[in-house]
Amino acid sequence: MRKPPVFSNHGCRLNAYETAAMTELATQAGLSDAVVINTCAVTQEAIRKAKKDIRKRRRDNPNAKIIVTGCGAQVDPEGFASMGEVDHVIGNTEKMQPATWSLLSTGDSEPVQVNDIMSVTETAGHLIDGFGTRARAYVQVQNGCDHRCTFCIIPYGRGNSRSVPAGVVVEQVQRLVDKGFNEVVLTGVDMTSWGADLPAAPKLGDLVRRILKLVPDLPRLRISSIDSIEVDEALLEAIATEPRLMPHLHLSLQHGDDLILKRMKRRHMRDDAIRFCEDARRLRPGMTFGADIIAGFPTETEAHFENSMKLVEECGLTWLHVFPYSARPGTPAARMPQVNGAAIKERAARLRAAGDRAVSAHLAAQVGEARQVLMESPRLGRTEHFTEVAFAEDQPVGEIVPVTIAGQAGTQLTV
Repeated sequence: MRKPPVFSNHGCRLNAYETAAMTELATQAGLSDAVVINTCAVTQEAIRKAKKDIRKRRRDNPNAKIIVTGCGAQVDPEGFASMGEVDHVIGNTEKMQPATWSLLSTGDSEPVQVNDIMSVTETAGHLIDGFGTRARAYVQVQNGCDHRCTFCIIPYGRGNSRSVPAGVVVEQVQRLVDKGFNEVVLTGVDMTSWGADLPAAPKLGDLVRRILKLVPDLPRLRISSIDSIEVDEALLEAIATEPRLMPHLHLSLQHGDDLILKRMKRRHMRDDAIRFCEDARRLRPGMTFGADIIAGFPTETEAHFENSMKLVEECGLTWLHVFPYSARPGTPAARMPQVNGAAIKERAARLRAAGDRAVSAHLAAQVGEARQVLMESPRLGRTEHFTEVAFAEDQPVGEIVPVTIAGQAGTQLTV
């Protein structure tokens, strides 16, 4: 009996979005008896986990076709192709093309299909019905990155920045709303670069305002990770005036020390980050922030690290994504003087503890407040600020439920 393909996703929300799109492409092509691993390359640990997953999938599926794709496959196709468990390696561009899956299903595919990602000049708006829950849908509006941060391999996995035209995005958002989704999340690799390659070079804020104007029945719009230094005036205006734009932003900050930020080749200083958070909160009181922060970047001293610790309070960060620095071969940072591994681990733990304290403070401040909770499952939903809320009784999945927060339990609010 032919079995439908199994997909294993690693890494970011964009990868998860593309895994959902690939599932549809593979199903339409009739692919069967296959396991597809969509890899991440953001750290060496991500590559290690992907290879471990591949070996396990082969043990569990000895007769299946093992197909590896994603950023890991794009930046190191030879490394994955050399694994005895792997049958096919597919690049990030190829994985989104229907012809790729047709060839895989008929057995006519080459073992390695990975082209030069830097030659790709546009990205498609892959039309899927959302994933993860029946409540929230993700729309890819941008791919790739034109920046070259010294620690990052992702531009070599994703290519240069390409934007999905605004009209295509609006059509997809309307389609998802028509299907009953009450929240749409805009996602991409470098969101604030959206529009730079389109006619008239519109900004992300222009896209946000256009969606909210042309899809008036969309209850909630959310933006995924952004670079705060590149936020435009139109987006700031939307933050201030559009209640359907959710009051939660995830910021790509990476560090809190100016010297380390320069060595990372970031485009902001610590004061820029603090100022943005202050400005956003002035425009939208109650705004919450998440942030990516790297612990143990090469040359980082204890004093440099303390500036990252201070940034948690100075920016009023709530949701931290802490990354222990991991050298990526081929990046400039990998050639810099490295921090001791034990020190990296210890600093990352301290940052996570600071994040835990910030979450506890945020939860305590929510008690007694009225919130609109989007239900992700019968007894779990999220507020406008992306805070989880646990319910004692079943609620309709996908609906927005008005509540008054009664308390907290662990990292969740209760009603």
